[in-house]
Amino acid sequence: MRDTEHIILGDREAPLLLPWPLPGNPGGFIEIAKADDWRTLVGSLGIDPRIPDIVRAKFDRAQTLYLLGWLDLGLVKAAELAALIALELAVMDRYGGKVSKNKRSFATLLKFMVDSDGLTDAQIPMVVRCGGKAIGQLTGETQPTLAERRNKLSHGDPFDGLPTGGLLELVRDLINFAYRDYIAEAASRGVQP
Repeated sequence: MRDTEHIILGDREAPLLLPWPLPGNPGGFIEIAKADDWRTLVGSLGIDPRIPDIVRAKFDRAQTLYLLGWLDLGLVKAAELAALIALELAVMDRYGGKVSKNKRSFATLLKFMVDSDGLTDAQIPMVVRCGGKAIGQLTGETQPTLAERRNKLSHGDPFDGLPTGGLLELVRDLINFAYRDYIAEAASRGVQP
């Protein structure tokens, strides 16, 4: 995440309570009372720094909005949209040339990750850490899918409710997966994270 030290966050009177996957509990909640703890959590969810700048910039925006969610929880919903936009850019970059133009959509590219690039729940660090399943949100087996979430957020869903637990972490894991070969190539050239 880009430097956000200029964003001043004070401790809260009441802790921030959010749905968030926990080890062994994909439907868990986190409670954070200290601003520094929130800053550390959000900062720990960055994508690999070897990923192209344009995708990192979009993802950094999502992280910054999550950080500002400390001040106004409503900003977390904006952060979710920003995260999904970063994911859409990433999958378009990595898989867009492999799907015919007339069939290319965010939903199709997410499904491509599973069907053609071999993504499984066992390759998603958040799922490994917490349990549960995420693949259905890419393939359409689980509703809402990530593409449906993006569409609802984009078009002002009046029933958007609570933040989606762990969405930033899931998006981070999916972007890192999509760029895994790119990251490996950069590492082989000696590019350090």
